[in-house]
Amino acid sequence: MSAAGKKAICLFFEVHQPFRLKRYRFFDLGNDHYYYDDYTNESVMRKVAEKCYLPANNVIMDLIGKHKDKFKVSFSLSGIVIDQFRLYAPEVLDSFRKLADTGCVEFLAETGAHSLVSLSSREEFERQVNNHRKIIRETIGYEPESFRNTEMIYSDQIGSWVADMGFKSMLTEGAKHVLGWKSPNFLYCNNINPRLKVLMRNFVLSDDIAFRFSNRSWNEWPLTADKYAAWINKLSSKSELINIFIDYETFGEHNPKESGIFDFLYHLPGAILKKTPFKFMTPSEVAVNLQPIAAINIPTPISWADEERDLTAWLGNELQSAAFTKLYELTEKVNMCNYEQIKKDWTYLQASDHFYYMCTKFFSDGAVHAYFNPYESPYEAFMNYMNILSDFEIRINRICPATEQEIEILKYDSQLRAKDEIIARQAKEIETLKKKLAKETGKKQKKGEKAKVEETTEETGKKKRGRPEGKSLAQLAAEVVAKSKIKSDKTKTTKKSSSSKKITSRKKS
Repeated sequence: MSAAGKKAICLFFEVHQPFRLKRYRFFDLGNDHYYYDDYTNESVMRKVAEKCYLPANNVIMDLIGKHKDKFKVSFSLSGIVIDQFRLYAPEVLDSFRKLADTGCVEFLAETGAHSLVSLSSREEFERQVNNHRKIIRETIGYEPESFRNTEMIYSDQIGSWVADMGFKSMLTEGAKHVLGWKSPNFLYCNNINPRLKVLMRNFVLSDDIAFRFSNRSWNEWPLTADKYAAWINKLSSKSELINIFIDYETFGEHNPKESGIFDFLYHLPGAILKKTPFKFMTPSEVAVNLQPIAAINIPTPISWADEERDLTAWLGNELQSAAFTKLYELTEKVNMCNYEQIKKDWTYLQASDHFYYMCTKFFSDGAVHAYFNPYESPYEAFMNYMNILSDFEIRINRICPATEQEIEILKYDSQLRAKDEIIARQAKEIETLKKKLAKETGKKQKKGEKAKVEETTEETGKKKRGRPEGKSLAQLAAEVVAKSKIKSDKTKTTKKSSSSKKITSRKKS
């Protein structure tokens, strides 16, 4: 049950734009080491900033001013989008800083590269997350307490890593095949480390805004704030937590201003506060104020993409798998280099978008990504990416040459460090369990000694009192009286017998 009957609604927005790559031919390998389409990147960022980020941030600021601390929202800004803000739209970064200053906005941590690294290496995953934490501290002035992995990718193992890094909560998809009969409208916890609270996205209510708002053929069109609040209110009797997680570009970019999306955003908080029992909370507030109803078991990674809610949007074909494998084979080499541009390229090349462009399947949210897809086919996306990756490898080998033997040693060293971490964690857990066991054993011993003392005291008392076990005081008193009477009768009989003998003796004499 929730603490004191509290019901929460958690509104979360993802903010991300990749650095799009320019057309890179085979003959450019070894000659051209700049990989980005600056014109497209700047054009897209300026357009989205003017259509979405700036006006949406202004609406959020107005709502905070109107509703004070009753309205809360949360954001995840990828490290890559922050770099683009610095280059092309510094005023957007300023507006996010102002939102942070209100105290009503939470900023989450993620992987700095908006990458799929959680599917490859724990060590590299933790490095990227710590790097992103640092970026958020320096640019926004906020210390993240909650976590959102790239594309909402989550599994029991990934969640346990996040818990070990000290985060209170983590966001993921309320996938049907994971939840089964359970509802996403409650708080859960990680199956391995219950300290991590897991917030699961209500994809129906989220997608009603993200994908169906402007769809005139939708039977619920037009969607108003009052109608949406009424849907949420219907869930109130059997729900404690409603998680609405969407792309921030939903406002003004995917749904243009003319669709009424900003009016909807402006009136939504008031309608929810007025017509439902739900209160706005950030993920870290949810983790503190609500209690998880159960651990959620997710052994295989899930995501928030397509109908399957799995990883096939990024790793569903041979092209994607080959590119992914080749990319992370370079990890050890990159870590040997201390060149800033190598590190920056490594970060930008890991963005999940590059793998999304190689996808060969069709699904419901593909149209949104296709809007920004610069390639005509998945094969073209693959060839362009692999050409760039090949040149990137050439540069690393030139700058930081290493023999196969050295790389193999580095791999073994990395594996040993990872095993040392596991051993240290397990040793800590064993020590904790030992202390717990010793404490429990001490309690049992004290309890046993106390019981023996009580038993000995009781037996001693019985012996002193001469009171047989199980007899009441009344019974003992009756027995004493009876014994006294018998003794008295015996005395009288003895005296009579003695008198009789004396009389007989006198007669004889």
